[in-house]
Amino acid sequence: MKQSSLFRADPMQSRQNLLPKDGAAHYYPEFISHHSSAKLMTQLVESLPWEEDRLLMFGKVVTTRRKVVWIGDPKCDYTYSGIKRQSQKWTAELLLVKGQLEDLTKSKFNSCLLNLYHDGLDGMGWHSDDEKELDAKSPIASLSLGATRKFAFRHKKDKTTHSLLLENGSALIMHSPTQEHWHHALLKTKKIDEPRINLTFRNITPNDQ
Repeated sequence: MKQSSLFRADPMQSRQNLLPKDGAAHYYPEFISHHSSAKLMTQLVESLPWEEDRLLMFGKVVTTRRKVVWIGDPKCDYTYSGIKRQSQKWTAELLLVKGQLEDLTKSKFNSCLLNLYHDGLDGMGWHSDDEKELDAKSPIASLSLGATRKFAFRHKKDKTTHSLLLENGSALIMHSPTQEHWHHALLKTKKIDEPRINLTFRNITPNDQ
């Protein structure tokens, strides 16, 4: 898989901040081609140790339809929604994506959360990626593969909202202090019956620090 044939994002492609205040988010609709996206999606589905996502709600562990994998450097385990996940090793494909997103954002990432949504009935409720392990100053870089889905932001105080469609092969970069002031969600819909994989690259504090 040649780097030049996989990625085609122009850093100048997304100059406009999607958020009106208290943060910054930039969208790149053609970070990779549809052909490369389909190939990468197949590789990820077949090669990674997917497992059902588990959440701690009201003192009970709840299993969702959505499947997840946590990838990271050594000692980069991650706890979210009350569940601790041990990091799996990077694959060659994920390292390639990570490198290109690092070039785009001028930042370094040491971990990646992958979510597999089977169809439009799988989604993600309102939340912020603000767990204590996360570097609050580092951007969060997201790559979408597969079905186009509606993604929304909601301001924590005045409830201002903004939504956009995350297209196949697109990248979304959320910069600090977005997580401090905004929630975001992947909205559910009955109209979509195709799968989607989202890769979210982050920088967290290793467990021994």
